[in-house]
Amino acid sequence: MKVTILLICSCLAWEGLGKPQFPDQEKDPLFWNTWAQRTLKNALTLQKLNQNTAKNLILFLGDGMGIPTVTAARILKGQLSRQSGEETQLEMDKFPFVALSKTYNTNAQVADSAGTATAYLCGVKANEGTVGVSAAAVRSQCNTTQGNEVTSILRWAKEAGKSVGIVTTTRVNHATPSAAYAHCVDRDWYSDGEMPAEAVQAGCKDIARQLFENIPNIDVIMGGGRKYMFPKNQSDVEYPGEMKHFGTRIDRRNLVEEWNNRMKNKNANYVWNKKELLSLNPNSVDYLLGLFEPGDLPYDLERNNETDPSLTEMVEVAIKILKKNPSGFYLLVEGGRIDHGHHDGKAKQALHEAVEMDRAIGHAGLMTSIYDTMTVVTADHSHMFNFGGYTPRGNTIFGLNSILSDVDQKPFTAILYGNGPGFKVVNGLRENISTLGYGENNYKAQSAVPLSMETHGGEDVAVFAKGPMAHLLHGVHEQNYIPHVMAYAACIGQNRDHCMSSSGASSLSAALPSLTALLTLIRLLC
Repeated sequence: MKVTILLICSCLAWEGLGKPQFPDQEKDPLFWNTWAQRTLKNALTLQKLNQNTAKNLILFLGDGMGIPTVTAARILKGQLSRQSGEETQLEMDKFPFVALSKTYNTNAQVADSAGTATAYLCGVKANEGTVGVSAAAVRSQCNTTQGNEVTSILRWAKEAGKSVGIVTTTRVNHATPSAAYAHCVDRDWYSDGEMPAEAVQAGCKDIARQLFENIPNIDVIMGGGRKYMFPKNQSDVEYPGEMKHFGTRIDRRNLVEEWNNRMKNKNANYVWNKKELLSLNPNSVDYLLGLFEPGDLPYDLERNNETDPSLTEMVEVAIKILKKNPSGFYLLVEGGRIDHGHHDGKAKQALHEAVEMDRAIGHAGLMTSIYDTMTVVTADHSHMFNFGGYTPRGNTIFGLNSILSDVDQKPFTAILYGNGPGFKVVNGLRENISTLGYGENNYKAQSAVPLSMETHGGEDVAVFAKGPMAHLLHGVHEQNYIPHVMAYAACIGQNRDHCMSSSGASSLSAALPSLTALLTLIRLLC
């Protein structure tokens, strides 16, 4: 009864503000019918499947970007353009094919980013906390590494003669990118400084070292993680007085210097800030190593525009370098700090990261063609993030609900977490947030269960696809299906039986009807 009264009162209050918070055209059924018919006509064109061979492959991975995050990011994108937001389209929304991916790890119902990265990059499901190894490998047990290594689609592409690249807003040796090149039973072995001595003595290699040794000529590498490349206690070029940013390598190796020496006879550049990156001429760069922070890159809302490039800027440079290869390229792009924002309960940081990744998706679309480039957008897992509560149309995504709780008579935000650091009790009661800065960048949204870090969610995540063979991503699939589809589209890896020529069987099949018709006409004329 109380809820009903509160809802009625809130609706009356909303109506009392005057004009409804939606465009007048939406009152007319013709508006919705026209929109639906236009969408229907576009859908009918999808019967003409794009079966070209994919020259280029791009995988955008929103770390922790579950479906609630996608929806909330859509609303935020619209509201940043002074729209109500719900009707806005993300760039990924425009992709013609959508599937769902089952994200569980072989030993975990709710997945982590390492086991999932092994699935969508190597095509094999794996245990949580491990990268580039099968489920026969046991986390942190060095002696289970050898013989259980699995290779990634980045390697398959490189071996097929394509250029390859990794762009991330996290450390380049973090869970997601590391599965593209490393074989490691512990995702936290960033350098030998983070490894147990017995693992180093047993011959296991840290992830930073594997970045440069396993696939030595990765064409483009951009992200953070500088400190893992330099000797222990060596000061950082950008933060020389801050010990937390000093080098971590016990073996005293300088991996950046080694890379520079190895690449000195090639058109290779190492950069560590935005100015150096944007001053490059991509036409004269074949190999690029960009390490812009000692650890992860800052959140986009806190990014120094003078020193740190945006994800979109990094993607633009990467594509300009990679697309020079006549055989095409494979590019992995990670919006990695979506995940970090959610873990901290900082929904505003997470959603702005998602909007920035969507901006990068749109920019990549302008630089490539759906006729020869397969682009896939997905997430590794979801989070315990959601929003709801009968909010009116156009309600700011970070705002309060229009009703009070009918139990404790206190306000609550539309955004809430199932668990995490936002749990707080004052005098035995839920905190009254009306006096707090719930719209601030680092506000931690309320959660139901107190945890120092919010956890991942276990539900399926979306897979958006466009370009050659994108229709093969449909329905509900295991997460490890994704790289197999991408490899099939590009005729690389183990999926080459359908490729009857260097241009791919699909190109030939597309030409066969025309060829048959021509031969028939010749017979008739003769």
